[in-house]
Amino acid sequence: MSDIIHLLPDSVANQIAAGEVIQRPASVVKELVENAIDAEAKTIHVLITDAGKTCIQVIDDGKGMSETDARLSFERHATSKIREAADLFTLRTMGFRGEALASIAAVAEVELRTCQAGDELGTRLVIAGSKVESQETVTCSKGSNFSIKNLFFNVPARRKFLKANSTELTNIINEFERIALVHPDVALYLYSNDAELFNLPVSSLRQRILSIFGKKLNQQLLSLEVDTTIIKVSGFVAKPETARKKGAHQFFFVNGRYMRHPYFHKAVMDAYEQLIPAGEQISYFIYFEVDPANIDVNIHPTKTEIKFENEQAIWQILSAAVKETLGKFNAVPSIDFDMEGMPDIPVYEQHTPSQPQPPRLHYNTDFNPFKASSYGEDTYTRSKVEWEGLYAGLEKSSRMNAPQSDDFPEEMPSDQPAASVQANSASSQKHTLYTSLPVAEQGIQHFQFKGRFILTSVKSGLMLIDQHRAHVRILFDRYMEQIRRKQGVSQGILFPEMLQLPMSEATILDSIMDDLSFVGFDLSPLGGGSYAINGVPEGIEGLNPAELVRNMVHTAMEKGSDVKEEIQSVLALTLARAAAIVYGQVLSNDEMANLVGNLLASSSPNYTPDGHIVLTTIKEEDIEKLFAK
Repeated sequence: MSDIIHLLPDSVANQIAAGEVIQRPASVVKELVENAIDAEAKTIHVLITDAGKTCIQVIDDGKGMSETDARLSFERHATSKIREAADLFTLRTMGFRGEALASIAAVAEVELRTCQAGDELGTRLVIAGSKVESQETVTCSKGSNFSIKNLFFNVPARRKFLKANSTELTNIINEFERIALVHPDVALYLYSNDAELFNLPVSSLRQRILSIFGKKLNQQLLSLEVDTTIIKVSGFVAKPETARKKGAHQFFFVNGRYMRHPYFHKAVMDAYEQLIPAGEQISYFIYFEVDPANIDVNIHPTKTEIKFENEQAIWQILSAAVKETLGKFNAVPSIDFDMEGMPDIPVYEQHTPSQPQPPRLHYNTDFNPFKASSYGEDTYTRSKVEWEGLYAGLEKSSRMNAPQSDDFPEEMPSDQPAASVQANSASSQKHTLYTSLPVAEQGIQHFQFKGRFILTSVKSGLMLIDQHRAHVRILFDRYMEQIRRKQGVSQGILFPEMLQLPMSEATILDSIMDDLSFVGFDLSPLGGGSYAINGVPEGIEGLNPAELVRNMVHTAMEKGSDVKEEIQSVLALTLARAAAIVYGQVLSNDEMANLVGNLLASSSPNYTPDGHIVLTTIKEEDIEKLFAK
């Protein structure tokens, strides 16, 4: 029997490794920018074309490479960061495994121009699919200039599974922001299709955060600082009143490296317990400095998952530090008994010349309510109460609430098709419904229970409807129909609302701008992530348009904006939830009748778009059983 095990060619092995390290264009940006920072670059320019699918160019002014180093840097496991296994536990650099450039060159067309300081000439190297096509001496600036073209050109299956340009660009922006947040001493610039997205000069850490996420965040951040023998924790946490359900900016960094750590996230949220509503999140930017020997960054190809030696102790330190910060800045309610600096309270003296006199009471001592003569004899008069007027209209109201004697409509036969119905008023509604639905009685009086449920009589028994969910169902169908017809009705705003978004959110908003206009939003881009909201859909009076748009953007980011039909459904549902009547809102009988009629005429009245039950029916025989004894 012949041997069947053999070594893979380097090109195939590199493509396999690229599947772990280079997952999308954002991975290329991350690896190249981190290499530039390791090369001590002070200015880095990132230029993106077609969300990185066509070209990614990273230009830095770092140390550059010699001709030999430039060629050797594209070999697998070629690195200048470590020499032996022990070096893995003293890492201070971003990259160290020597897989990034080899993985990129395996799945793209790469051109490198690099020159060291003091050299008159540099090196130009062209590689495609791990094969060196040319290497020559050229004139170029100090540093390195990487140009990555046609990513995954030789792996069409990988390229096919790339997301929409808006999604891929958002991922690139996210990676760019993470690097920028730990290197405020490096000037970073990002361009997409020749449009400048970020212009981040050298600044302080706080200013770098504000440059990325907006100046509004400045009033929300509280400084965090604690130094122990185990770990040093610094950064910023947000005030409790800024908590939100979506869109919170949450970042952990350790030794200048971004990381995800759900365990430490719980430590931060534990400090906010009882301070923010359940289910809401808080923004934070927390930086750890720890001995590299106490962490392991080599457990994941992207190095975003890091294992700590003393996780439990760090959890307690982190939680205590956040609590101390909240208390120090009076973010936690407290009672202050310190009277120092308070104004003196004057002491009451009994023998003061202007001693106040007690008030005197004046009343009629001859008044006797049981003597009829006292009304006429004394100056005291008592107005007569018209008790009969309090009962006026009671008889009429009783007649209105009495059950109607109209005949009940017959149940529809099972083979009769459903038809769409327009509900007008409680006295003239006639519905042709699906056979699985109960038929509402004509002229019936509706009742509201606990400000949440609508009770109405149907032929088969008693129907209970959740008023909020019913309205969500109705509004969702209406907005989806407007999107399909592209006929959203917009109501102009007298004074346009201003909306400021980070660039990662602005790219998503640009991708869903047409869908927002179809439901009635009128937005004008002002540049730099700023937008003017000139019009909003009808029926959302009283809502904050800027917050509503921001919530829809956050929902689109969570769901992804690739499938057009899905993102349209997400927008319609988010808007419907915001505009629907709330629990506790009192409805008149006409309003309830209109709501019930529109619900039963909808395409799917039994459930909300996200699958929650809207209505249920208690059969008449089940009600009779309750009174059987």
